[in-house]
Amino acid sequence: MTRPVRVLIVDDHAVVRRGIRAYLEVLDGMEVVAEAADGEEALDTLATMAAHRDLPDVVLLDLVMPRMDGVRATTRITGQYPGVRVVVLTSFGEMERVHAVLAGGAAGYLLKSAGPAEVSAAIEAAARGEVFLDPAIARRLTQEMVSPPTGLGALTERERDVLSLVARGHSNREIADELVISERTARTHVSNVLRKLQLSSRTQAALVAVAEGLVPPQP
Repeated sequence: MTRPVRVLIVDDHAVVRRGIRAYLEVLDGMEVVAEAADGEEALDTLATMAAHRDLPDVVLLDLVMPRMDGVRATTRITGQYPGVRVVVLTSFGEMERVHAVLAGGAAGYLLKSAGPAEVSAAIEAAARGEVFLDPAIARRLTQEMVSPPTGLGALTERERDVLSLVARGHSNREIADELVISERTARTHVSNVLRKLQLSSRTQAALVAVAEGLVPPQP
């Protein structure tokens, strides 16, 4: 690009934002134009920037944030601002999250264990219209294509946790409390478990969990 890549950093931890800004601002061809603490603030910032016709090229986005998380924010950003690319930078490598943000239009997915050079490479790739994935995530996506998982292998780590709690008789509310998620999210996880295991009830799910050794049988 003939001008610097314009970046909006979105993360609920100020120290993370400052660290990323400090690194990017010393690079040639990179300009941090704004910061936001969550998805809602990011959308407000983008709306203001759009009014002045100075949208960023890339939004570098965390996933777990208050008010509006990264998955919802990705879908909203790519839907409202097709020319803005989203690169996710997160601590979470669960494939369910990966699939969700890629389906929402993300152009990149990096883990926070990535080095600074990888972060800048992902931003530059996104600005060029390319997709950049953390190597570990890329390997897992490739493995899914080559050998689609079956049985409990089809479940994410979080879904296995949910199945274990279902087998112990927990309600959606109790699952939500145990895993520190919303009841709506717990309900979605339960539905995904039943769908992936091709089951029609929580009782069947509990029996599968016992049969697979996920939980011990009741005395």
